[in-house]
Amino acid sequence: MNIDRSAPVLVIGGNGYIASWLVKYLLEDGIDVHATVRDPSNDTKVGHLQQIAKGAPGTLTLFQADLLDDGAFDEAMAGCELVFHTASPFVMFGIKDPQKELVDPAVEGTRNALESANRVSSVKRVVLTSSVVSIYGDAVDLQRNGTDVLTEDDWNTTSSLAHQPYSFSKVQAERAAWEIAEAQNRWDLVVINPGFVLGPSLTTASSSATFDTMKQFYDGRLRMGAPSIQLGVVDVRDVAQAHLKAGYTPAASGRNICVSRSMTFLEIGRALAGAYGRRYPFPRRELPKPLVWLAAPTAGVTHKYVSNNVGYPLKFDNSRAREVLGVEFRPVEDTVVDHFQQLIDDGIVRDKRT
Repeated sequence: MNIDRSAPVLVIGGNGYIASWLVKYLLEDGIDVHATVRDPSNDTKVGHLQQIAKGAPGTLTLFQADLLDDGAFDEAMAGCELVFHTASPFVMFGIKDPQKELVDPAVEGTRNALESANRVSSVKRVVLTSSVVSIYGDAVDLQRNGTDVLTEDDWNTTSSLAHQPYSFSKVQAERAAWEIAEAQNRWDLVVINPGFVLGPSLTTASSSATFDTMKQFYDGRLRMGAPSIQLGVVDVRDVAQAHLKAGYTPAASGRNICVSRSMTFLEIGRALAGAYGRRYPFPRRELPKPLVWLAAPTAGVTHKYVSNNVGYPLKFDNSRAREVLGVEFRPVEDTVVDHFQQLIDDGIVRDKRT
């Protein structure tokens, strides 16, 4: 599928963590960007996009749209051959009603976006931001499936509303997307499945599970040690580039795992200690699994999560993103340090050198 680079593109959820970098790269490439946001007049949320657009050859037009409003994307999508659907809730803790807070917005938002693509005749390709958690539910799944590496052929069949509801929402949303895409033949669907996304943000007006996870490395919660949990880490800038390449690479198709490599909490701590020494309470050892299991309720995680994830290896095959999309993944150690440094620069973490 060839996409005309002179045509505008639509980025749904354009002020998000990944989407902001995508908008930046598109504008810098001279592409005219339509971006939907909840409130185009909220300078706190969209001011960084306006600043990026001022110095870029591409133009930026903001549209008001809500994920759950039928037809909300039709106007912004008009004339676009390429649509990036990046908007979806990313909250993993404090969920009271997972169906209402996670599944409904993820699925209905995806349905609304793709039904607009069905109505807008100019659309040729949709790039959807999914996640590796639609590929696996728990690290133990690899062992249960008799494999040592996850590929795009794998699907998460173990998450539910009661267990890993965020992961369940991503599975439901991606399956809905494929169902809609396969029912028509005018536009094609390319899915990006990023791992745990870290790296600098283009705005400080962001709150998600990424922030909650990184907070543990400076608030003292990991001072005594870290659980032996692996995360498939990837740099936000690489994920944005993967979206860009997925949009304009004719051979792009299907699902595409975007993970640089897996990293334990202890390895994250060691990468941070290599840059900042002992100024912060980074973990210096791994905790025994029985101790993690006992502490699980106070940490806001379930015993089932601990049983199914602590101590199990996690590995992803990223060859499709590298070979088809041409993504060159940054070293995860650099990503982690860049992320932490921004927390210091933004005043979220106190600079202990001063």
